[in-house]
Amino acid sequence: MAPTLPEIRLIAILPEIILAILACALFVMDPFIEKQKKSQLGYFSIGALLLSGFSCLFLFGESITTFSGMITLDAYALFFKVLFLLAALVVVLMSIRYVQVERINLGEYYGLILFATIGMMLMPSATDLLSFYLSLELMSMSFYVLIAFMRKDPKGIESGIKYFLTGVFASGIILYGMAFLYGATGTTNLSEIATFIQVNEITSNPSLSMAFVLLVTGFGFKIASVPFHMWAPDVYEGSPTPITAYLSAGSKAAAFSVMLRIFIDAFSLSSGNWWQIFWVIAVLTMTLGNLMALVQSNIKRMLAYSSIAHSGYIIMGLIAASEIGYAAIMIYLVGYVFMTLGAFVVIVLLCSPNLKGDQISDFKGIARTNPMVALTFMLFALSLIGIPPTAGFVGKLYLFNAAIQGEFYWLAIIGILNSAVSLYYYFKVVQIMYTEEPAESTVLSFSPPIKVALGITGFATLFIGLYPEPIIKAALYSVKIFL
Repeated sequence: MAPTLPEIRLIAILPEIILAILACALFVMDPFIEKQKKSQLGYFSIGALLLSGFSCLFLFGESITTFSGMITLDAYALFFKVLFLLAALVVVLMSIRYVQVERINLGEYYGLILFATIGMMLMPSATDLLSFYLSLELMSMSFYVLIAFMRKDPKGIESGIKYFLTGVFASGIILYGMAFLYGATGTTNLSEIATFIQVNEITSNPSLSMAFVLLVTGFGFKIASVPFHMWAPDVYEGSPTPITAYLSAGSKAAAFSVMLRIFIDAFSLSSGNWWQIFWVIAVLTMTLGNLMALVQSNIKRMLAYSSIAHSGYIIMGLIAASEIGYAAIMIYLVGYVFMTLGAFVVIVLLCSPNLKGDQISDFKGIARTNPMVALTFMLFALSLIGIPPTAGFVGKLYLFNAAIQGEFYWLAIIGILNSAVSLYYYFKVVQIMYTEEPAESTVLSFSPPIKVALGITGFATLFIGLYPEPIIKAALYSVKIFL
């Protein structure tokens, strides 16, 4: 019998194809554009992201599995594709001014952001360990370069080396876990792995148990959960601020999108004692992250520890192992992306040739010179704490509700107490903005792209808090694939 070729439907990755073609075109255009006009490549990147996002409109309602079962387009994947495109759009908008101030007007900067976005968009579509790993590495390799993009900054080089070493180490652990998983099940397809695990308990199979531990460890590095968080503060501090924002928001959301596919869809972990590992990780992560954030004077390091704490909150939805828990993760990630990016947009606004804008003291008196910016940052702070009417409140409400419904009462109590702790360090910045005199060196330089970035993040943070119904419905509809 003649071998049959697998059916390949490229429409399943249409947004990624469009973005890849335009990213390659950007690299071709780069040498022909003068250094002073490199911002044109930023606007070209915005157009590429919008065109890719527009193509997503034609895919709503589609359910396609292609590339021999390695890629699946469904409501869940499309949910995250749109989120990553919006996050990348905000990052490019804030980058147009930042790269001019820091004099890193190199076209490959925007091209690497687009390729990192392609990797992120493929991750929630991956229904095979091989396609997942390839998309993870595409995202990671782009970040390896972007984090060390400021070649003359010693902190930037240090951050790049630290992220490269920890990233490669984490990828190796994940790959080793995948090898154990393949050795135990004889397949790399997630649905076939799920079928095997349903017949064979994890605890009765040493290879499956080892695969589970290694994958939890590897993903722990990717989401910066305790005790795998040590790289985050230094990397966040030394990276270009827009890249720090993208790493904090986009990379974390991408990692969680795959964790749901693997730990819920493949491992089918809706029963047993597996949740005990995540329970310990969640408590340590949210507690240590918040406590360490209390003593920071650099706002990027403070937001790094805050990001660590938020990983702990999100893991609560994974522990709940229910429809509301999985939906809560997606709802929270949407709010988290916009409120985190918004906070970094304000830091970029403070950046000037004579001022990095990354110290908490740099926020002195902003409310007197730019009351609208101060009010917007306070909105992001309220959302990060989880106070209504913001996106963060809606996300935490669903996460805590999922924990309570799953009878994880102590976990919910610890999460609420940690949210109360975060009130102190976020409002330390707000207090400085509203009560202290502005420094002479603090000058906010607005440009149309940065205004749009601030407007998008501020509007999304408030809109989701006031009218969360569309996001909630989309999340609940998307997670039906796991039920």
